[in-house]
Amino acid sequence: MDKVFAKRPNGYQDSISKGIAAAHYFRGRASYGKGGMDAQIKRLKEEIENADAILIGAGAGLSTSAGFTYTGERFDKYFFDFAKTFGIKDIYSGGFYPFPKKEIFWAWWARHIYFNRYVDAPKPVYKDLFNLVKDKDYFVITTNVDHQFQRAGFDKKRLFYTQGDYGLFQSTNPDCKYTFDNKVWVEKALKAQGFIRNDKNEFIVPVNKDILMEIPTELIPKTQEGDDVTTNLRADDTFVEDGGWHNASSNYADFIRRHENLHILFLELGVGANTPVIIKYPFWQMTYDNKKAIYACLNYGEAFCPEKINDRSICIDGDIGEILSQLKEK
Repeated sequence: MDKVFAKRPNGYQDSISKGIAAAHYFRGRASYGKGGMDAQIKRLKEEIENADAILIGAGAGLSTSAGFTYTGERFDKYFFDFAKTFGIKDIYSGGFYPFPKKEIFWAWWARHIYFNRYVDAPKPVYKDLFNLVKDKDYFVITTNVDHQFQRAGFDKKRLFYTQGDYGLFQSTNPDCKYTFDNKVWVEKALKAQGFIRNDKNEFIVPVNKDILMEIPTELIPKTQEGDDVTTNLRADDTFVEDGGWHNASSNYADFIRRHENLHILFLELGVGANTPVIIKYPFWQMTYDNKKAIYACLNYGEAFCPEKINDRSICIDGDIGEILSQLKEK
């Protein structure tokens, strides 16, 4: 097994291949170590301080811990009219709803994008993480599309958003391979619906909740060539991997290459079962291959590791934000 991956991983596609193979080889199990959670947190703190480098792998659980929930108060606050009219129950499912016309569809997506991309997370989880690693040689690979790493201060050149970015549009024309920023359009679409800015220059719902559930036809977004657009989110093979995406993939591969035989901490945060071949399985495999490496998994209800790397793993079951707060105090 040690020789299965003689080649160094080369960005996203080799990470996927490495993950698929690891999935067939490893069997995960719960592993919390000796001494309970406090001992594991102390051990993780020491690893963060002493590792030659830290590779962070982040999934949806990290943003959930930071307050980017898709149900409850945030949904009721910004999408109450969609819930009442269409029976939509949460932000996630609303993204797939077959709205009757484009003006309503894009009104939804202006809100969906803005309140999950152009605002800071309600809780300082990302900033706490940044303060823990900012002086280390770090890199981040994430399936999250909410831009919160950059908003918290992480270096853009050390980030790889594998699944896209809420802040980008792409053409529906398959021959068009570029993306473009959507912030200006999003703000115009929110104003057209009746959202107002507060003293922090953030869009909010007016007190009387007098907002529209659609935008003017002339505001439906188009490319410069007049083609329809869609969000730059990986849903199928039409996802555009633009120049920025490929540069980030190369930077990820280079980081792995430069640290493959060093003391590296593979720090996995909130990665679930939806796309484990992108982060979780490759992290397991690379930890197994590098005997100096340590694997750490922070997750609420899903903190486990394979038996084959159990002695070099730190698994902490709990809210990531609370765990990071405890790390600051250690």
